[in-house]
Amino acid sequence: MTSHDVVVVGGGGAGLRAAIAIVQADPRLNVAIVSKVYPMRSHTVSAEGGAAAVIAADDSLDEHAYDTVSGSDWLCDQDAVEAFVAEAPGELLQLEHWGCPWSRMPDGEVAVRAFGGMKKMRTWFAADKTGFHLLHTLFQTSLQYEQITRYDEWYVTRLLVDENRVYGVVAIELATGRIQAVTGRAVVLCTGGCGRVFPFTTNGNIKTGDGMALAYRAGAPLKDMEFIQYHPTGLPFTGILITEAARAEGGWLLNKDGYRYLQDYDLGTPSPTPVLRSMELGPRDRVSQAFVHEQEKGRTVDTPYGPVVYLDLRHLGAKVIDTKLPFVRELCLQYERIDPVHELIPVRPVQHYMMGGVHTDIDGATGLPGLYAAGEVACVSINGANRLGSNSLPELLVFGRRAGIAAAEFAATGNTDPGPAVRAQAADERRRLERDLLARRDGRERIADIRTEMQHTMEGSAGIYRDAASLVKGADKLRELRERFGKATVEDASRTFNTELVAALELEFMLDVAETMVACALCRQESRGAHQRTDFRGRDDERFLTHSLVFLDRAGSPRVEYLPVTITRWPPAERVYGR
Repeated sequence: MTSHDVVVVGGGGAGLRAAIAIVQADPRLNVAIVSKVYPMRSHTVSAEGGAAAVIAADDSLDEHAYDTVSGSDWLCDQDAVEAFVAEAPGELLQLEHWGCPWSRMPDGEVAVRAFGGMKKMRTWFAADKTGFHLLHTLFQTSLQYEQITRYDEWYVTRLLVDENRVYGVVAIELATGRIQAVTGRAVVLCTGGCGRVFPFTTNGNIKTGDGMALAYRAGAPLKDMEFIQYHPTGLPFTGILITEAARAEGGWLLNKDGYRYLQDYDLGTPSPTPVLRSMELGPRDRVSQAFVHEQEKGRTVDTPYGPVVYLDLRHLGAKVIDTKLPFVRELCLQYERIDPVHELIPVRPVQHYMMGGVHTDIDGATGLPGLYAAGEVACVSINGANRLGSNSLPELLVFGRRAGIAAAEFAATGNTDPGPAVRAQAADERRRLERDLLARRDGRERIADIRTEMQHTMEGSAGIYRDAASLVKGADKLRELRERFGKATVEDASRTFNTELVAALELEFMLDVAETMVACALCRQESRGAHQRTDFRGRDDERFLTHSLVFLDRAGSPRVEYLPVTITRWPPAERVYGR
């Protein structure tokens, strides 16, 4: 058993920002970062488009806040949004001081670009490799603090909880198979999202909902799990994201007839800002939904990997593409063997982001003392029913810092002795892993088969559109898959980088998370943002201007309750966007 003052689970943008905030808030504290991948392989590195924060002279914090509230379909907590927009500019400037190379205007000012749902140009960017530069900056900054100890390629399987208080984690060192408790006076979950619950996603293989399931099993509720964002432009087969920046720079979406079909759909009222009069910069939920309608009308193009439309960048020219979208060109050349300077890019909607996650307050605290969360794993909530593009990177910075400071304050006064109950839990988890998984070689089911069935179940029951019949069918299938998981085999008996064991643990977490998504979607009898019920087509503020909270009940099933949305200044209204 190894002890630290604070244990941060996850080494991506939120985890690194939280760790830095902890040691800056109280240099006496030592911090463990436990990550199942080397930090620079965290999924933050994949973010391309940019980070939203007010800097332009014609912009304001109120406008950023209103765009975020409207984009969320009024399901966000407005006190959290106001804090977020106020602190985001300082976080991005701090990154610059630490060395992040933001793109510049000719006069030296920070460059900003348009993004969907934003009425002003406020998205900072570093070409189209923003996530890489942001993560690299945070990682290099973290190296200067000797109080931070990294556990790279350690996989957390359980939170240690005694008398409703969190005291650390149990993790497997992937290189050796060693199972060890890492205790702390506070734990901060920063493990990212859960896109691998779906078959077609922009998310990397590591995004399996680990932190959400860890908190859920420990007794902390998850919030708004029915709100699952699809991004309208993923590459077919791979799911690799073609950033919204491609449309922000002037790209067009065309159907099989070469027609800019988004002009036929209600994406909002025209914007007074000429640069944003583009239907391609509608919100992600509505642009993805428009694709489904084009498919129903027979206007998409059939491919071996499903129907697609085309993203057209040809009119931008090689200079613009190579200067502002070099990574887009690189991805198209490497994965599709096409050059966007001269050819159309085939794209389709793809699962991208979770608006829901571990229920936290404005400082990242969960319902369990000692447990905090930040980033995509958490739901503060600033995203509500639909996240606006470029809000996620400043979110992980703002709330990573807030969670880190809150965890540091808690750890400075918390009990240092985890006690015999925690040590007994750690021993129980070690026995469970060795007995139930490492020794499980006589099962009749294969992990890969169950995972594939789960993914297709989620796509069919809880995709862009859903209804009661599909959700009930999905819930029944997930229960069946959980029973089959109990009979699954782990054939690899090795201890060194046992990827089959990790896949089994990830699948168990994903089944938990999938059940919460379906349960929340079934209970919410309305259509709002990314949650579109074909049997309840309208938004119902009277009954469902509330957050869904889902708990794990004693029978091992999800139980859904509701929590009021915090409204400070902007009462519910119609969503409107730039065109």
